[in-house]
Amino acid sequence: MLNEKISILIVEDDPDMAELISDLVEAEGWTPLTAPSAEDAAIVLSRETVHLVLVDHNLPGTSGRTLAQRLRAQTNIGIVMVTAAGSAADRVLGLETAADDYVVKPFEPIELTARIKAVLRRTIPSLKPERESEREHEPTSLKLGDWSVDLKNRRATCRTDPAKSLTSAEFALLEILAETPNTPVSRAHILDRLGAESERYIDRNVDVLVLRLRRKIERNPDLPRHIKTRRSKGYVLDTDDGEIAP
Repeated sequence: MLNEKISILIVEDDPDMAELISDLVEAEGWTPLTAPSAEDAAIVLSRETVHLVLVDHNLPGTSGRTLAQRLRAQTNIGIVMVTAAGSAADRVLGLETAADDYVVKPFEPIELTARIKAVLRRTIPSLKPERESEREHEPTSLKLGDWSVDLKNRRATCRTDPAKSLTSAEFALLEILAETPNTPVSRAHILDRLGAESERYIDRNVDVLVLRLRRKIERNPDLPRHIKTRRSKGYVLDTDDGEIAP
């Protein structure tokens, strides 16, 4: 069980669903907070310390997707979208929003809590498992084009556009690739490290996440210099055109 001081904001306009999720959150030892709309969520966020936001896609007024995008522009807080939409296209859309993960109603309680835990571990460094052998060899910083990446403190800044930011999932992908720079990392390994336990996660979802990261980091996403594809092997962080510090 993760840190019992963790607070989860549930943005859900269905009272029964909000109560169900609150019970699941509380059962894990976390503190549930609720808001029936994006506007109410903004009030809660201004008053409370929140570590992760569960956002219903179809909210009255401002949509859950818009709320997620606004939150991502302001903070690196963990965001999980919860929706009744279940098609493959909707799932990919969920990954293309500012959310870090995507859960489809009806969901199994174990799936929801597993995804919350995975996002919390990616967004809160103190919850990340300690692995001495890996920490000794992992780089602590990267310079990729206009971007400076502090892997130790999980910060990424763009020199030419300070307003730009990486989602937690995008940063997690960069961390995974940085563990073994200039060495291909398979899609299966990336999925496993991202905490994608559900069968609905497929290789294509990794491709979407890579595309999102390239669009932010690469000066020309169609001709990437830093995050390259290795046919049949996966993706590689190429540091020949960048800088890396141990």
